[in-house]
Amino acid sequence: MELRQLHTFEAVVAHRTVTDAAVALGLAPSSVSEQIRSLERSLGVVLFIRAPRGMRLTAAGERLLGWSRRLLDQAQQARAEVAAARPLLRIGALETMAASHVPAILARLAERRPDLRVEIRSDASRDQLLGAVAAGELEAALLLDLGGGVGDLGFALPPAPPSGAAWLAHLDLEAVPLVLVAAPSHPLNGVPGLLKGRLRGEKLLVNTPACSFWMAGERILGPDLERVRTGGVALTRACVEQGLGIALLPEFAVRTELASGSLVRLQLPVSDLQLRLVWRADREAVPGLREMLYAASA
Repeated sequence: MELRQLHTFEAVVAHRTVTDAAVALGLAPSSVSEQIRSLERSLGVVLFIRAPRGMRLTAAGERLLGWSRRLLDQAQQARAEVAAARPLLRIGALETMAASHVPAILARLAERRPDLRVEIRSDASRDQLLGAVAAGELEAALLLDLGGGVGDLGFALPPAPPSGAAWLAHLDLEAVPLVLVAAPSHPLNGVPGLLKGRLRGEKLLVNTPACSFWMAGERILGPDLERVRTGGVALTRACVEQGLGIALLPEFAVRTELASGSLVRLQLPVSDLQLRLVWRADREAVPGLREMLYAASA
């Protein structure tokens, strides 16, 4: 049983297919398949059920998953100590939040642990970030969610280990207010006590179904609005300014436009999202992770 095989095993668990795991690892699919077969031969067990919709862990695979992460973490710590290297902490963040929230967290972390090396990975895909956390490729990820359990906003989680209990831990850092915005000429501008029923037939400008603000719109505004895909926050904001529809966006992303009057806030109460840090509970011993949690919550 080799460390590279365990690393490949965790990638397949996180990404569920050999092809996706190969892309994440920068390997050929045939190499990933061969490493998994070699690992199964060395252990004398079948680790995955191969199915058309992806690979699922067998009971033996689930037992290996906990051991795999502990062994890889210990190898990483041993490597750092032997080489007298500065510990490395890898953090992922959604692209929509990275520039606005990550630098302050890094500054606080640098004050607490100047010996740490920190790498930031920003990604438009929440699934990719969570998959990387599950596979041990990232120590933690910064994303948006509702209060409550991880995924209550409506997104899927990576498969849990057999115990299921201490799987993904999280810390809510701050509320992220949302605002329903429109062009100043919109007929609902200034209407007090706006109810969802008044929005029926309106065009709601959105990105993709995987977007946090799309999911929030589904829960807050319901299905009666026509969804029109525009793109990311900047493009959606510009389209709203041109009167092409309304949008549910984070307040920090439209603060300047609201102040200048190029956008207006429609008077419909909407719930906040939570800026949430997510990590694997079984990896809290990774050097620097606890300090990052303190720095993030300061």
